[in-house]
Amino acid sequence: MKLFNTFINWYLKKRFKQLEQHYTNPIQLQEATLKHLLSFASVTEFGKKYNFESIQSIMHFQENVPLQNYNIIQPYINRMMAGEQQLLWPTNIDWFAKSSGTTCAKSKFIPVSSEGLEDCHYRGGKDILTMYCQNFPNSTIFNGKALVMGGSNSINQLNKKSYYGDVSAVMMENMPFLGRFLNTPDKSISLMDEWEEKLEKMALATIKEDVSMVVGVPSWTLVLFKKIAEITGEKNINKVWPNLELYIHGGVSFTPYKKAFEEFLPSTSMQYFQTYNASEGFFALQDKANRDDMLLMLDYGIFYEFYDASDGKICTLAEVEIDKPYSLIISTNGGLWRYKIGDTISFTSTKPYRIKVVGRDVQFINAFGEEVIVDNADKAIAVACEKTDAKVAEYTAAPFYMAKDKKGRHEWIIEFDKSPDSIDQFTYQLDTALQQINSDYEAKRYKDLALEIPIIHTAQPDLFHNWLKNKGKLGGQHKVPRLANNRKYFEEIFELNLNIAKHNSSHL
Repeated sequence: MKLFNTFINWYLKKRFKQLEQHYTNPIQLQEATLKHLLSFASVTEFGKKYNFESIQSIMHFQENVPLQNYNIIQPYINRMMAGEQQLLWPTNIDWFAKSSGTTCAKSKFIPVSSEGLEDCHYRGGKDILTMYCQNFPNSTIFNGKALVMGGSNSINQLNKKSYYGDVSAVMMENMPFLGRFLNTPDKSISLMDEWEEKLEKMALATIKEDVSMVVGVPSWTLVLFKKIAEITGEKNINKVWPNLELYIHGGVSFTPYKKAFEEFLPSTSMQYFQTYNASEGFFALQDKANRDDMLLMLDYGIFYEFYDASDGKICTLAEVEIDKPYSLIISTNGGLWRYKIGDTISFTSTKPYRIKVVGRDVQFINAFGEEVIVDNADKAIAVACEKTDAKVAEYTAAPFYMAKDKKGRHEWIIEFDKSPDSIDQFTYQLDTALQQINSDYEAKRYKDLALEIPIIHTAQPDLFHNWLKNKGKLGGQHKVPRLANNRKYFEEIFELNLNIAKHNSSHL
């Protein structure tokens, strides 16, 4: 083990010297990335269509290749899932990362190339440890195991040689031997489809291991901690894993979960590092302890552009400004070209380039990895109204964050033009419809493991009208926020609803 740790530390020091280019030569890294992507993919159907061979500059690339979204590239992906190759990327695409859908699809499938796995996703996993060890050179993290809270994968029936799963599952399935050696539990447990059984087996298998690091989405990780506490009778997870020193999180904001984690992990030596790893690629990671922003990774085979909604300008890395929100546009070594992924980021620094994820391009709730967008909510409301003969005038919804001994849920305030006979039945129909529309929400709701059934509050008449009036936002383009990933507006509207109800009851 000592020899093994010596090798790991040698590798990390070598990689950190390469990472220093992110601080000293960021623009050159991005220019070289685009040049390589265009040259390598020039033989593909997409590359020939847009004449990649002739593109000599970033400006020429932007002029030649239009912006893409999932609806535009879906025909290519459907053909790839059926077995066609060299459409968007020259090497074979056998894996697809499944994530929650667009406005027209329950799920979307992002192509994952071997280059995308090795040079992007796996490199990101190595680099977060490189940065951690650079911050904590005396760490003994490699003496123990890494517990990774992954998803599940299944065979794509359109082509027996193609597979899909969430991005963590794709990484686990293709992980080289060294990664499998360092991880716990066994892949046969990590990739189970049945989450209730999976959590039980994962807890039983890992409580006997020397776990030094945990990786996963906060909501699912807390569910595992609760299961471990139930099995062992020990609510302090540091006593189960005395050498646990690092939790790596991503996917959703960690802020609402931090208190619950600190209750389960009271050790003062615990460290929390964040990453920005999506189905489309590994984009950023925390490079300094005790910061809440991340270093944008520029040598992962991803070329970045940034859309400024305030003036419609598409910026390159050299043109961005601090504290301005940008929609992220990527061209990748998985065959995505000028692809809008739907995330909004802002730069906290340009020397080096550090970012925060500030939201989605549309209103959404993604507190637990469910990625519910307004289109999902509108459609689910329509189904619930049809099933219960109700009519909805306005609504808003927000997450209710889990505490240590409670699970999360969505909380709604709905103003009815025509109320349903049973609010419980309306809630059931809404919840069921959301699960049918959104696969990520469906996964989180499965057997109430991460999300419980929503709670719906009935609004007083004209509640939302009065709220907008109080905000000075009646008329024009001002609208009620349908969904929010925080509770700011929800709490305002909820308090107003209580006050109106009290006022009305006092005048009866």
